[in-house]
Amino acid sequence: FLLFLYVQQLNRVSLRTSLIGEEWPSPRARSPGLAGKAAAQNKNWNDQDHHAFLLTHLSDMLELLLEPEQLSASSHATHSSLVSYEAVCALSFLIEGTVNNSRTVHPLHELALWQPCHGKNGYSKISKTFSFPKLESWLRSCLRSNPFGMTACLKSGKKLAWAQQVEGTTRRAKIACNTRVVPEVFPMVIMSQVYKQTLAKSSDTLVGAHVRIHRCNESFIYLLSPLRSVTIEKCRNSTFVLGPVQASVHVHSCDNVKVITVCHCLSLSSTTGCTFYILTPTQPLLLAGNQAVSFAPFHTHYPMLEDHMAQVGLATLPNYWDSPLLVCKESSDSSVFRLLPPLDFYTFVIPFEMEGDTTETPGGLPQVYQKALSQREQKVQIWQKMVKEACLSKEQRKQFQMLVESKFYEWLVQTGNRQQLDSLVPPAVGSKQAAG
Repeated sequence: FLLFLYVQQLNRVSLRTSLIGEEWPSPRARSPGLAGKAAAQNKNWNDQDHHAFLLTHLSDMLELLLEPEQLSASSHATHSSLVSYEAVCALSFLIEGTVNNSRTVHPLHELALWQPCHGKNGYSKISKTFSFPKLESWLRSCLRSNPFGMTACLKSGKKLAWAQQVEGTTRRAKIACNTRVVPEVFPMVIMSQVYKQTLAKSSDTLVGAHVRIHRCNESFIYLLSPLRSVTIEKCRNSTFVLGPVQASVHVHSCDNVKVITVCHCLSLSSTTGCTFYILTPTQPLLLAGNQAVSFAPFHTHYPMLEDHMAQVGLATLPNYWDSPLLVCKESSDSSVFRLLPPLDFYTFVIPFEMEGDTTETPGGLPQVYQKALSQREQKVQIWQKMVKEACLSKEQRKQFQMLVESKFYEWLVQTGNRQQLDSLVPPAVGSKQAAG
């Protein structure tokens, strides 16, 4: 728990920095980014910053784990200080690794007990302790950035081309997975800087994957496979349709996005104007900084949906989509969220053909929303009947059809739906897409 509290400093925010643009009393060194440039302020995505933080503060963290009698009068370690085996077990919370670059990942305490390492980390079988200076030196010499992390995935992972490559729209997009190099329990798929595209995929690449979606704008993304977890960060004006998510969906620092999913847990932080159509057995968590959040019942389906739900252990009941929980109450004001009014509720059609048995929304819709849809459908039927009974001539029907199509096209342009329809046009037969 002490280590958990300590590592919160990785993303420490300085109020003074936000006002005057510099840190005081001393600036912290920043690690270079992928292109040798200074890293962005958000270090959640930068494994090099994680690595630099651990190296810089390793001595302090080890001292936190020492027994009181192993500290000097000034509460620091001495050359003869001994680190207990339990303390090294605690460090496994932050550090794990492999032996001789094998694919098997071990926690730190198992590596530390490996016989060939005893001379380097100062382990004593008699006292079951480690020499503080030797252990620190051994850790410093062995520590590397996470080879399975997000930075490594974007840099050396398999690049995925899931959309027709259109110059000017997909050029900046970075989509990669580390399935080929990572142990099977940690596959990761990263999608970054997708702009004005529709991406759709249902494949083994996604099954059980940790999906990271970052800085996507004005896009429609369909990931129709059972997923392990999903993080959506710094995205705007986009729609995300996700297959069932076994663990959590976390949305951070997003504006005007729609998320449609069945998931075990949903959490939000620093979002504005976002709408969530969800089926979840736990209360959605509203962390700090959210504004104008809307919740609505899950309202779509695709043929394999119920099979995918069974794979990740999710059912239609219980469903707490309408019971969000304010975890960080900056005030007692509950107006940061609302339940979507039935008059604003429309079903969502996933426009892809797949094999499967699901033909309707699992669990159905709450009665008040189903009633609103039925009333809207009834109005359409009345309108169709009125047109049919108008007894228009052939020329009048032609003019009327042209008028309706013109108004429909105007509506598509005004709402932005034209972009989504255009992007659904299948690529030319000769275009090549990466497998996966």
